[in-house]
Amino acid sequence: MSQRLRFLLDTNILIPLQDSYQVLANNLANFVMLASIGGHQLLHHPASITDFERDKDVQRKARNLQRIRQYPALETPAACPWNTETTGANDACDNEILYALACDAVHALVTEDQGIHAKAKVRGLSGRIYTIQMAEDWLRRLHEPHKVVLPNIQDLPLHSLTPELSSIFFDSLREGYAGFDDWFRQKARENRMAWVYRDETGAVAAICIYATQADEAINDAGERLSGKALKLCTFKVGDTVRGRKIGELFLKASFQYATKNACEHVFLHTNAERHDYLIRLLQDFGFAERGNYGCDVVLVKAHPIAAPDASTLPPLEYVKRFFPHFRQDAQVQKFLIPIQPHFHEILFPDYQPIQSCLFNLPNNVGNAIKLAYLCHAQTKSIHVGDVVLFYRTDDEMAITSIGVVDRFEMLDDAAQIASLVSRRTVYSITEIAKMAKRPTKVILFRLVEHLSKPVAYNQLLRDGVVTGPIQSICKITNESFSRAIAAARN
Repeated sequence: MSQRLRFLLDTNILIPLQDSYQVLANNLANFVMLASIGGHQLLHHPASITDFERDKDVQRKARNLQRIRQYPALETPAACPWNTETTGANDACDNEILYALACDAVHALVTEDQGIHAKAKVRGLSGRIYTIQMAEDWLRRLHEPHKVVLPNIQDLPLHSLTPELSSIFFDSLREGYAGFDDWFRQKARENRMAWVYRDETGAVAAICIYATQADEAINDAGERLSGKALKLCTFKVGDTVRGRKIGELFLKASFQYATKNACEHVFLHTNAERHDYLIRLLQDFGFAERGNYGCDVVLVKAHPIAAPDASTLPPLEYVKRFFPHFRQDAQVQKFLIPIQPHFHEILFPDYQPIQSCLFNLPNNVGNAIKLAYLCHAQTKSIHVGDVVLFYRTDDEMAITSIGVVDRFEMLDDAAQIASLVSRRTVYSITEIAKMAKRPTKVILFRLVEHLSKPVAYNQLLRDGVVTGPIQSICKITNESFSRAIAAARN
C-alpha cells in the first residue's frame, strides 16, 4: 500500500524551484524538503512545456525549459476533451492540467494561479488544488505533527493594536482602502473589537474586525437585512500563515458570536478579484452573493435564530447554509461513534466538560469546523448528511460532541487516505499507514458543537438510547437521538 503522494506542480511553482538566483520562500522550501522526506513525487504536466515553448523571449524560454525538465513529467496524460478550436492557448494549458487532476493522475495540484483555482471550483476539483502554503501545511501535518503550531484566536479591542498599525501586515489594507488608518483609529475610539492571530514571532498575522449592525443598507441597491447582523468589516489572513485554517477559525468565532448575540445574518464586503480564495471558503460555509457595494461583492450568510424548515434542503446543504443548525428529522440517520480519550483529545482538543471561553482554546487544528476521523468499525451505512454523536469512552463515558457527515469512504491505501483527509488531518502519515493495513473507514465531518452537558452512559441506559456497552459505531433511532439531545439540553 503506497504512502507516497503525487503532486502536480504548476509553472509558477516550478520556476522558483529551479531558479538559482531566486531565494525560495520558506513555505516552498519546506514543502520541497518534506516531499523529499516523505518520498512524495513532484511532477510537471507536458502542457507546461507547450506553454513555455510559446515564449518569444528565446533565452528565457530555453532557461525555463531546461529548468522544468529537471522534474519528471506526468506520463501520457489523457487528452483533454474540454478544449475546442476556440479555446485560447492559456486556457487550454490550464484545462489540460485540471483534466489530469480530474482523471486522478495525481493526488493534488499545487498552484498560485487564482484563475486555475476558480476553474477547479467550477469543475468540482477545488478540494484537491492547493496554494504552496496549504500544501506545505498538509505535509507538515503528515510528517511533523508535533511541530505544527496552530491558531490561538484572541478577541481584542482595536486600541490594543494601535501601536502595531504601522506594521507591514496592514500595508495591503491601506492599499485597498484609502484612509484605512484614520478609519482604524476612529473605530478604536469606539471600542471596536477584532479576532486576531499572532504568528510564532508574536506579530499580527491575521485579523477579523467585526461589528453588530441593524437596519443598515448592505449594498448599492439599498437592501437591508432583517434583525441584527454581524458584519465582518476587515478579514485578512497574511500570506505567511495561509493554510493553517485560520480563516475557518474566524468563521467559527463569528458563528458562535452571532448565536450568542442573536444575529440573524453574517455578512461582509470583499474584492472578488483579489480575494478569490476567501470567497470560495465563505461559499463553502453558506455565504451567498447579494449584489455589490462599490467595487466589492457583498456576501451574506443567513444565521436564523430558530431552525428553518428541515424539508427545504438536503442535510449537508442545510448545515452548510444554516450552520450551526442541522437537520435532525426522522429522514436523517443518527450514529453513535465511540472514541477513546487519547484520540478524543487529539480530534477535539478544545473540548472541556465545562466549556471554556472560545478564546482560551488550545492551539490545535481540532479547533476547526471541518475535521476527519479514521476507524476500523464494521459499519458501511453512513451517508452524507448523517448526524454523528461522539461518545468518549473509558473516563467520561459520555456523548460529548455532535457532527454532520461531509463524506464517508472505506479505503486501504495510505496515500489515498492522506489525500482525502488532507488538511483536516490530525494523523501523521505513519499513523495513517498503520491503520491502512486494514480497510479503514474515513469520516469527513463538520463539528456542530460540543455539548455543554455531556450525556453520561448511565443516562443513555436509563433513557433506552443504548442497551449495553458502546463498543463500535452503532445506528440509533430518531427517538433515541431526541432523548439523548433532551438530556444534554436539560
